[in-house]
Amino acid sequence: MVALSSYIYNLAIFMMTSSLPFTILFLLLSLTPILVTCQLFDDVPTGHRKDYIVFMGDKPKGYDEWAVSSLHVNIIREVVISDEPPTGHILRSYNRTFNGFVARLTEKEAERIAEKDGVISVFPNRINQLQTTNSWDFIGFPTNVPRSRLESDIIIGVLDTGIWPESASFDDTGFGPVPSKWRGTCRVTPDFRGCNRKFIGAKFYYTGPGQPVLTARDYEGHGSHTASTAAGNSVSGANLYSLGSGTARGAVPSARIAVYKVCWPDLGCSDADILAAFDDAIADGVDIISVSIGFNDNRNYFQDSIAIGSFRAARQNIVPSVSAGNDGPLLLTIRNFAPWLISVAASTTNRRFLTTVILGNNQRFEGWSINTFNSIQATLIFGGDAPNTAGENSLNANLVRRKIVVCDGYTSVREAQFGAVRTAFFAGAAGVIVNGVFQIYGDDVNNIVAPLPSSYVIDNNNAILAYIRSTSNPVAVIQKSSEQRNTFGPYLAAFSSRGPSPFTNSVLKPDLAAPGAEILAAYSQASSVSDVPGDTRVAPFNFVSGTSMACPHVSGAAAYLKSFYPNWSPAMIRSALMTTATPMNSNLNNEAEFAYGAGQINPTRALNPGLVYDAGAADYIRFLCGNGYSNTQVQVITGMRNACTSGGSSRELNYPAFVVYASPSQPFSCDFRRTVTNVGSATSTYTALVTAPQGLNILVSPNTLRFTSLGQTATFSVNVRGTISGGPRVVSASLVWDNGNSQVRSPIVVYVS
Repeated sequence: MVALSSYIYNLAIFMMTSSLPFTILFLLLSLTPILVTCQLFDDVPTGHRKDYIVFMGDKPKGYDEWAVSSLHVNIIREVVISDEPPTGHILRSYNRTFNGFVARLTEKEAERIAEKDGVISVFPNRINQLQTTNSWDFIGFPTNVPRSRLESDIIIGVLDTGIWPESASFDDTGFGPVPSKWRGTCRVTPDFRGCNRKFIGAKFYYTGPGQPVLTARDYEGHGSHTASTAAGNSVSGANLYSLGSGTARGAVPSARIAVYKVCWPDLGCSDADILAAFDDAIADGVDIISVSIGFNDNRNYFQDSIAIGSFRAARQNIVPSVSAGNDGPLLLTIRNFAPWLISVAASTTNRRFLTTVILGNNQRFEGWSINTFNSIQATLIFGGDAPNTAGENSLNANLVRRKIVVCDGYTSVREAQFGAVRTAFFAGAAGVIVNGVFQIYGDDVNNIVAPLPSSYVIDNNNAILAYIRSTSNPVAVIQKSSEQRNTFGPYLAAFSSRGPSPFTNSVLKPDLAAPGAEILAAYSQASSVSDVPGDTRVAPFNFVSGTSMACPHVSGAAAYLKSFYPNWSPAMIRSALMTTATPMNSNLNNEAEFAYGAGQINPTRALNPGLVYDAGAADYIRFLCGNGYSNTQVQVITGMRNACTSGGSSRELNYPAFVVYASPSQPFSCDFRRTVTNVGSATSTYTALVTAPQGLNILVSPNTLRFTSLGQTATFSVNVRGTISGGPRVVSASLVWDNGNSQVRSPIVVYVS
């Protein structure tokens, strides 16, 4: 029997709670045989079983993960009659913050479980056929959405690692002439023959030591991936060694791409090059600037090349879309947070990749990895039995060559893939099994393509090591990864950086979330799919995770809106995306809006937002001056001298969210003033609908807004007051302006610190 713990699905983003005392749990479990004998059923299940999801709401207070899983086992014991132990029916337990499990049941067993106290719903675990970039379909943006004839005139500037020009995602077949507004150029080099009517511009920048090969060609893959996610052509049959097979596409396949190579392998992306690229992109006539770049520290606006460059872009009516950073899951880790740019967090989709391990004694473990290799069988060896005394954390190649190495002590998938997996690969191993230990946050959702067969499993009972010790010829099979449904997506990936903004705590950052975990898109064929030296496999498409992948989703969505509303300001486009975003579940993300902003983008709804919150350069200047920035500092950001003639509170910025800072158990009262512009029906009346938890009182005045024409504005105030005693650090509420057709939603966040 496989240990139950090896099946526990790591919803790693949930916070730990206090443990149930072991003695009480032992007494509860000791009653199980008595409970079982009280259940008599008139049918004995046969082999007609399928997978059901049993959802039971929130995790019981005072229970640790093991205790919750034990409750699931008891439910199976009470309902299922089978020669197989209860743990054999449970495929996965959800036990970190919410409560539920997946089990293999007959239809009658599922019905009986649905009748039990505490069970909210039971439904089949449906396996659907997925498309490659199913992220767009997952967020409700199918291929047949309305399209504007101006889409082919939209230009997305991508600051990244360049482009792989031969990719089918960037083929220009069927494209018309380059838009007349384009003023850029294409730098030709011996390895880069030029641009076409799809990617219409290519430049490169390098300021620093060393001498890389100066070219716009993407030798790394990152730039091609982000560019194709935003605006790549529709390419059927895209896959990575048959994984994720389907049609790859960007949000705006008819739009044009201009690439600005500012990042170089092993050399990074310098501020000087970033600012130069911003400067060129603005002058070249792009409509959107997509920047999947971050820093290792928090920089004030006037020291931040991306903040400076994006302000200049926004002032020219260019939408700046920037990744939030990959330093999560702790608060205050966000890297790009200027109030004039769109900061994008990374969420999961409804897909995940799991890899099965089968021991020679038929024990099975299901773990995490993107393993593109066919199933292999080899001798097992524990890594601790094959140390290389010449180096720390390394393996003796003579002992592990052509064997499957078992490693332990790792706390996340990502850590293991950068550590144990690479170490085993360099030592010549046939494969690697990592016995992981999940902490508060694991990395279940950002698998990295492995350079050799591998799987990250949970074996708290050390069954794998026990098996190795029990036989003179231990063997195992590592199967190829399989795609499975991630039923509870979306939630924020553990790596995604969290707010609040370290310098501007009244502006919600990140602004939005978008798919950023295991995204398949175009890739460079000059780089191996695992990006590990010695791995010679290359492919035209590859899976990559990060806020770098989330950012171009928003860039593409912004381009989509821009094609319908070319005169909308960047703030209007951001507002449309924020106020129509799909709200996310704070039970799955304890940092709530500081994790996912207004929610996950929904470009289809954003096309008709009803009302928008607009802001321009003058508003941001007043904001900076009111927050203590000097004329000199503001000039660095804006390029304008003596800009600080007046200042305003940061709460006065016309931003589509409201953030309040409060002290525990201390009463607070905070006032906001906002103005909305009517972009929906010419004649319409909106009513304020407030949702707030206990302890918050929110007053909106006036609570009705009446419009008689398009472009008309209306101003209202919001007062947030209350007292928060204990509880979460982030308390969520919302304001929705509703006219019956449009619901314009703004988050209200109280941060208790």
